[in-house]
Amino acid sequence: MKEMKLGSFEETLMLLVGILDKEAYAFKIGEEYEAQSKKPVSIGAVHSTLNRLSKKGFLSSEMGLPTAERGGRRKRIYKITAEGQRALEQSRDFRLSLWNQFPAFSGRKFKLS
Repeated sequence: MKEMKLGSFEETLMLLVGILDKEAYAFKIGEEYEAQSKKPVSIGAVHSTLNRLSKKGFLSSEMGLPTAERGGRRKRIYKITAEGQRALEQSRDFRLSLWNQFPAFSGRKFKLS
């Protein structure tokens, strides 16, 4: 069976691809990551993660139309695949399960030390 687990950074980038929709290209994804997380990210880390997610079958991409703002160069636009959607759902469900078991958030008594 194919590995469906996502690392934290992979999950975040996939969510940003979904949020950005038709504007989901590497530079914009990096900008949005920095804006939302308030942490810097290298474009190389964004590119290598997007490539890895594509190889896993979680993302697909196609070249957009040339734009004047990029000197006539085209952007590679990413989209989440059906398999990527399933991986995101599994990741969300796993994290929610853990949060629901954590006493401070599950309604059970929890004593902070």
